[in-house]
Amino acid sequence: MELTAALRKQTAQLAKARHRRESGLFVAEGTKCVLDTIDNFNCRHLFATDAWIENHQADLPAHVPVIKVTQSDIERMSSLSTPQPVMAVYEIPATPELPEADGHTLFVALDRIQDPGNLGTIIRLCDWFGINHILASHDTADVFSPKVVQATMGAISRVCLHYCNLAAELHRLRQCMPVYGTFLDGSNLYGSDIDRSRGIIVMGNEGNGISPEVASSVSHRLLIPSYPPGNPTSESLNVATATAIMLAEFRRP
Repeated sequence: MELTAALRKQTAQLAKARHRRESGLFVAEGTKCVLDTIDNFNCRHLFATDAWIENHQADLPAHVPVIKVTQSDIERMSSLSTPQPVMAVYEIPATPELPEADGHTLFVALDRIQDPGNLGTIIRLCDWFGINHILASHDTADVFSPKVVQATMGAISRVCLHYCNLAAELHRLRQCMPVYGTFLDGSNLYGSDIDRSRGIIVMGNEGNGISPEVASSVSHRLLIPSYPPGNPTSESLNVATATAIMLAEFRRP
């Protein structure tokens, strides 16, 4: 198969959410991201330069439809500021059911996370800390946008995002497990009695934090303290950085 003008245009349009929804397709770019996801999604097309194919042909499953392109072709299809010599077009998978909460399940919940880089980094953090399912409000960034996929560095193939009415879902789940959230008036994370084996860790919007509707379902309000106490410092932490601190503490032996 060859790259046609129509196929090039269709691929470039996947940078827009509407075209991803209508086509049921999304794009992954870069060697690490593609090789980490190629076995986990149905691949429609894989575009790569001659040099990339020569170096990585043995890493690809035999059934993957490879289309040789130039770097100029990829630059015309890519939405990244620095296009890589390979990009894959995948089918968006059906979202599985959220597993039933048990005594050994830890979830992350995201309330209106807007920045694609933050979302992708959080997905990558969840992958590192063994969290396979994330709850997300409907107005959280699209997990299949190119910048999010790129930022996950392949973790998108192992961590599932469940878009939902977050306030309602947390209200339901708090009946059987603790719901933790980060607040400036919360209890010190490092001195609080937290259940490290199960629960939901809620992270809020970059500028406004956790919304009042979602906050009403939080059973444990926590604070990541600055150091030393009382010293002038930044107003808040980046949400991905705060997520890393929370997960590290919950996974501490």
